[in-house]
Amino acid sequence: MDSMDSMATTISISKEMKEKIANLGKAGESYEDVIRRMYEYTSKNILRDYLYDTSDSISIDEARKRLKDA
Repeated sequence: MDSMDSMATTISISKEMKEKIANLGKAGESYEDVIRRMYEYTSKNILRDYLYDTSDSISIDEARKRLKDA
């Protein structure tokens, strides 16, 4: 038993979601493995989306125009 097993817990999910998670798994993977992989993938995408978010940015040309007009 490794340290992760000693801290194991139980979560409740629907049978439908359990099947969906199982379908994402590779041969020999546990639910823990699948969920960990999903978490790592999602975390990377959230960080990428945050770093590349341009919703509050303006182009260099617009910044130059604003500076010139100021």
